[in-house]
Amino acid sequence: MGANKEEYIVEMRHITKRFPGIIANDDVTIQVRKGEIYALLGENGAGKSTLMSMLYGLYEPDYGEIYVRGEKVEFKSPAEAAARNIGMVHQHFKLVDNYTVGENIVLGIEPMKKALGIFPYVDMKEANEKIRSLSKEYGLEVNPTDLISDINVSIRQRVEIMKMLYREAEILIFDEPTAILTPQEVEYLLKIMEELRKGGKTIILITHKIEEIKKVADRCAILRRGRLIDILDVKTTSTQEMANLMVGRNVELSTAKSKPNYGDIVLSVKNLTVRNEEKVQVVKGISFDVRAGEIFAVAGVSGNGQVELADAITGLEKIESGSVTFLGKDITNESIRSRTEAGISYIPEDRQKFGIFMDFSLRDNMAIRRYYKEPFSHKGIFNFAESEKYATQIIGDYDVRSGQGAKTIMRSMSGGNQQKAIVGREIEEHTPLIVFVQPTRGLDMGAIENVHKSILAERDRGAAIVLISLELEEVMNLADTIGVIYNGQLLKIADAGTLTSQDVGRYMMGVTEA
Repeated sequence: MGANKEEYIVEMRHITKRFPGIIANDDVTIQVRKGEIYALLGENGAGKSTLMSMLYGLYEPDYGEIYVRGEKVEFKSPAEAAARNIGMVHQHFKLVDNYTVGENIVLGIEPMKKALGIFPYVDMKEANEKIRSLSKEYGLEVNPTDLISDINVSIRQRVEIMKMLYREAEILIFDEPTAILTPQEVEYLLKIMEELRKGGKTIILITHKIEEIKKVADRCAILRRGRLIDILDVKTTSTQEMANLMVGRNVELSTAKSKPNYGDIVLSVKNLTVRNEEKVQVVKGISFDVRAGEIFAVAGVSGNGQVELADAITGLEKIESGSVTFLGKDITNESIRSRTEAGISYIPEDRQKFGIFMDFSLRDNMAIRRYYKEPFSHKGIFNFAESEKYATQIIGDYDVRSGQGAKTIMRSMSGGNQQKAIVGREIEEHTPLIVFVQPTRGLDMGAIENVHKSILAERDRGAAIVLISLELEEVMNLADTIGVIYNGQLLKIADAGTLTSQDVGRYMMGVTEA
């Protein structure tokens, strides 16, 4: 059926884009109808963000053409895209912390007035009124006078959406918008998308989460390694079918798990209390043990003390009172290095701040735990060939997509591939204790399946594992024992087989048995 070109608000024809060592987009054609929610589904590094960055004017295609409302465009900058009513919410927000919500929204297009007819000033009162009414219209619930530094990530994201609406964007691009949200915040965001669509907006959603596509999208384009694989009608396509097309093989949507074989206690936490930087008690008298061959999962809504608990176990956070015992030895006041040497691996929540050096190569990042030991170092001289070999092994085993192999600078890799590299580095130590915080955050289905298999293999090898995850499904899939954290306390510790996801969800909200 030949559609006339007016039917499409956006057309990208035969788009090709290359970077050093990689073809990010290889002859991709997509056509988006006005008023639809169009999803771009693909693994980490499949080329989704690159494609949309060209529509938003951040890159120019090497080959191919872009049409907006039937007219050919060549954007040289985001300002040119914005002039055609295109907006984008990036995965990593672009907000000024010490400005208010309103100041961030109007930045660059401030409403100017003149006092006494001569002195120019920014009329924030008028801007804030407009922001309040837009906020109400789309159910965004943002307060224009709040400081950015005082609001959480889901509200920051709404501020980014407001920036687009304030600039009268009609075509809204969302890049992995739910990667950093709790399940409750995800539901809220999907409702906002429905409101935006009702208001006549066209939405392009970049994601690798199929459940979200099933809930809101009309059509879905699947990209794999830069190529367009298929365009599907979401309602008539199963989750399994989408997953298989995205990864290029049959994906197991739940992980098969053998019965646990518990050994001795590896980690013992007793009456642990931790205060955060603001001197507020965030971990309140927590106690639990983890045995060899056991996955102890801490389930909870974001911000209930679980990250500080992990940081206290691994030495990143100072302990106020209580104790941490590892393999029978009190390590409460030990340094991070001595805990690492003793056999603790850690995948932190903030991978870019605590997991890697962004401007180092993949090779150097993979050697961080071993650089001063044989065979990486001999008599104080670093062996580059050995570290390159090791990084190349991790790249292969954990499917880390990197344009220039071990020499790739971490900053140039997608967030999901940075995560795969950290997970690979920490698991390959094969330590007695591994602490995972959000190990699959930002990963696609195929990568999640691989990480889950690796975690279970470590457990079957006899490692004690502490898993902290906001993904309830992940907790239910992997845990042998579940501890539910609420407001800094473990409300419930039980064998995973005795709890349903509804039970765990209730405890996560602070509801104890009646």
